[in-house]
Amino acid sequence: MATTRMTSPPLLVPRTLVSQLLHLYDYPDPRRPGRLIKGYDCPHALRTARMCAAVAQRMGHQPARIKQYQIACILHDLGRAGLDRRLFGRIWSWARAQGIPTRPREWRVLHPETRYGRETEAFVSRYRGAMEAAGIELNPWACEQVEMRLGYARRLAARLRAVKPRLRELAVTWSPWMSRIMLYYYYPEKLKGAQPWVRQLAEILVACEQFEAYSNQRRGRDYYVRQREDVSEAFAYLDALHGEGIISRPVVQALRELAAEGVFDRVLEEARGRSLSSRERTFLRRAGQESLHAG
Repeated sequence: MATTRMTSPPLLVPRTLVSQLLHLYDYPDPRRPGRLIKGYDCPHALRTARMCAAVAQRMGHQPARIKQYQIACILHDLGRAGLDRRLFGRIWSWARAQGIPTRPREWRVLHPETRYGRETEAFVSRYRGAMEAAGIELNPWACEQVEMRLGYARRLAARLRAVKPRLRELAVTWSPWMSRIMLYYYYPEKLKGAQPWVRQLAEILVACEQFEAYSNQRRGRDYYVRQREDVSEAFAYLDALHGEGIISRPVVQALRELAAEGVFDRVLEEARGRSLSSRERTFLRRAGQESLHAG
């Protein structure tokens, strides 16, 4: 594994292109013709992409591949373009409170009778009455918000088709593996038979995206029903994903080592909107050693 040291996660994509890519998250508002819904929490996508590049570099991936990978990471939430912050939060906060699965793979475990790829329809059919009793009308726009989680593969494919012409205008080369890694968290089965480097990049995206999300104050309030951010909980979740076979120990260790070196401190502070406490900094500085002990 490469051991090149860095002080902050790199941005390898030109900033002008980054701005143009983030505009792809803007979505025509179907309720208000002529208006756009601005992309939700685009800074999260950018922070995640920078962290992913740092881990990929640490793990020895080639620079040209990492640059292309970072573009995919910037767009990893494209399937949520049009996210209605208030409505999305109401739907999924309600679902979590009821113990209802919020990811396709979890839904299929609980409801194996659901036809593959039809999780959104199954959710709507099963819970329409209960949700409307709770004051959440499952109209077409609300169903779109459900699709952003339970039907993510279908919605991402639709959004990619819509933006491919713009990507070509931006001289972005889009390869099939880029779409596959974007789906890995919700659909790990889609990487069956993938080359090891593709699988590893997918794991890195999951690890970094979740690590950032666990420190993201805005997301915590909007739909994770979380009152505070705790780095120990973020690492605990990464360890849980390792236990499920979603991310490998080398990926977890690389992320922990970079966190221990302080590479992610500024990113975490940006996500939280405040400085890290001395306790949290101490915890992060020890993260690399804890990973070695866990391994």
